Amino acid sequence: MMELALTEAGLLLLVCLFFFLGLGVWIGLALAMVGLVGIVALPMLIPAMPTFPAEKVMGTAIWQSLASWTLAALPLFIWMGEILFRTKLSEDMFRGLAPWVQRLPGRLMHVNVIGCGIFAAVSGSSAATAATIGKMSLPALTQRGYHVPMAIGSLAGAGTLGLLIPPSIVMIVYGVAAEVSIVRLFIAGVLPGVMLMVLFSGYIAVWSLLNPSLTPPADPPMPFLRKVRESGQLIPVVLLIAFVMGSIYLGWATATEAAVFGVVGALALSAWGRSLTWSSFTDSLMGAVRLSCMINLILAGAAFLTQAMAYSGVPAAMAAWVGSQGFSPYMIILCLTVIYLILGCFIDGISMIVLTVSVVLPIIQGTGFDLVWFGIFIVLVVEMAQITPPVGFNLFVLQGLTGKGIFEVTRYTLPFFILMLVGVMIVTVFPAIVTWLPQSMLAR
Repeated sequence: MMELALTEAGLLLLVCLFFFLGLGVWIGLALAMVGLVGIVALPMLIPAMPTFPAEKVMGTAIWQSLASWTLAALPLFIWMGEILFRTKLSEDMFRGLAPWVQRLPGRLMHVNVIGCGIFAAVSGSSAATAATIGKMSLPALTQRGYHVPMAIGSLAGAGTLGLLIPPSIVMIVYGVAAEVSIVRLFIAGVLPGVMLMVLFSGYIAVWSLLNPSLTPPADPPMPFLRKVRESGQLIPVVLLIAFVMGSIYLGWATATEAAVFGVVGALALSAWGRSLTWSSFTDSLMGAVRLSCMINLILAGAAFLTQAMAYSGVPAAMAAWVGSQGFSPYMIILCLTVIYLILGCFIDGISMIVLTVSVVLPIIQGTGFDLVWFGIFIVLVVEMAQITPPVGFNLFVLQGLTGKGIFEVTRYTLPFFILMLVGVMIVTVFPAIVTWLPQSMLAR
């Protein structure tokens, strides 16, 4: 009887959350207000529930969530991306990658996939990745006569790699919320990220072979040394990314220390490319501060809500209810996939993660899934939510870049959404794609 009352209480808190969000309250504050409802109002509705001092719970929860050395990597990686975002990286990327993909079926379409993969390792944001690469690649592909729907769809799909390929902002948020190693998550994201890039490029190649009339002829052959010269501005950025991530993978530095190296390297490259001015420096710094403060507010509100729900016993009751239903592990993953896709139609990925972690983790732990694997699973599903209407952020970015309707952009993106769904199925059936690399690297 008590478990049923707690399950109903959980549904009440969910209704309260959507009520506050519907009023336009900031997500972080909305989460904190729901936490206040949970710790103050629920004991009045359920007499058997113990009471706790709300002010002490709030203060402790917020302090513990933000006083984290691991979380210091978040603003630093964001700043690194903001610095490089204000350089000529997107122009250098298209010019540097174009000569190397001319012989592949689909030719310059692959620049969207490879370029987004590289920039994803810089920005950690899918919207920034899609916007940066799209500003340069879409006009260039259109001028050369490439199929516009495929160009838009490939950019929307590949833009989501900003969440999966490390360093990923969403991975850091999940790692802090679920108390999972950020280094393990970064390493675990490599193979799934490469898998998605192969799926995207493979689809482009097959589509091009089936529709040869929609792919312009290749440019004249270019000598190898000239290809290298064309990539000259891009190579230092790739080396910076390799050094930052390599220092983490090889154990030379923690994620936070590597983020410091990334910021220093980004400033050096920006100065070397003569794009570092006082204006670009302050703009990048303020951009990083704004985004970091937004994420920290969400984390603080979510921490209080998580603590309030833990005291109330709602997550444990929901986990017990799910366990009593006899669902198989794969059925639970299927249900979670559907739930996250529905949530992604209304709220952003970071909010999805911090909102659901406290309820979902007890269920996942009860079914025996690895928490690092589940972190990558969540990131993949959040990526899919980035290209689902009506609040798919990548769709809004491409709508702004192309001037086309949101549902038209969605139609172009559908094949890549299906490929991402295939990717989720692959890592679910073969979890070693996620877990093998961190286990083997960190075992040494």
